[in-house]
Parts: sequence; structure tokens; C-alpha cells
Amino acid sequence: MLKSRLKNYLPDPAKLRETKVLRPVAHLLDRSELWHVNKRSLSGAFFVGLFSAFVPAPSQMLLAALLAIFFRVNLPTSVALVWITNPITMPPMFYLAYSFGSWLLGSRLEVQSIELSLGWLLENLGNIGLPLMLGGTILGTIFGLIGYWSVRLIWLLDVRRRWRRRANKRRP
Repeated sequence: MLKSRLKNYLPDPAKLRETKVLRPVAHLLDRSELWHVNKRSLSGAFFVGLFSAFVPAPSQMLLAALLAIFFRVNLPTSVALVWITNPITMPPMFYLAYSFGSWLLGSRLEVQSIELSLGWLLENLGNIGLPLMLGGTILGTIFGLIGYWSVRLIWLLDVRRRWRRRANKRRP
């Protein structure tokens, strides 16, 4: 039941291959394992998507897609999970990553005021780059693992529930 519900929301691989933007990489999208909805593929996709969401890079969706292709996990789910990083959630997520990275490196927070502009980012990249990347990578790994194991647990509970329901139907 969970599997069939998820399949309703996933895009059709044939339609995606026909889109103009994806034509150069359409041959990579022919791998059937990128479209499977099973425990392994979805749990791996959650890891890849959540990990990519925390990596402070301008092309998180591309990173998620490449990792999904490399690890052969569900591509649409991996890319969609990156969308948790949006203009509203990005500042707190990246500040958390920067703070965590600074704490791990044993350095104090170098930035006193933050402006949401490219100029400010380029000016302060030397101060925030290493703590932000380290914190983002480690938090991405942690949240990716939480997502991975959560999907596996939900899948297991759903299978057990279906088995119990089937067993109850067989009983007189």
C-alpha cells in the first residue's frame, strides 16, 4: 500500500527522458533501479537526498542526482528531498552547520553579523568555508542516516501490518 501510494507521486521515466534539458544525460536515466520503489532504493534515496540538502553547494539537486545514479537509488526521491533546503529553511540549516563545524574545529564563531547577499558570502568565505563544509557534511551524514533508518523502520512496520491483516483474513 505504501509502495503504490508513492508510485502515484513519482514522475514517469519515459516523459523525463524526452525533456529537452535532460537529453544529454537521458542514457543514464535508462537504468531501471533509479525508478524502483523498494526498501533499499527508497532508504538509500533518503540518505542521498538529506545528505545533499545539508551540503552547502549551489547545485545540491545535481549532487543528489549524481549520487543517486552512482549508488543506484531512487532518483526522483533523492532530488525531491533536496527541496527541504529552500529560502526559508536555508539560513537556519546552514547556520546550524556553521556553528557545529566551528564547535568541532574548536574555533569560535568568526561572523558577528550576517547579510543574505552574494557579496557578503564571498567576502566572508575564508572565515566560514571550512566550518560550514565540515558541519554540513557531518550533519548531512547524521540526518541522512536518520532518514535511511526511518524509511527502513516504516517499511518494516508496513510489511508487518500487511502480514497481520492477511493472517487475520485467513482465520475462521
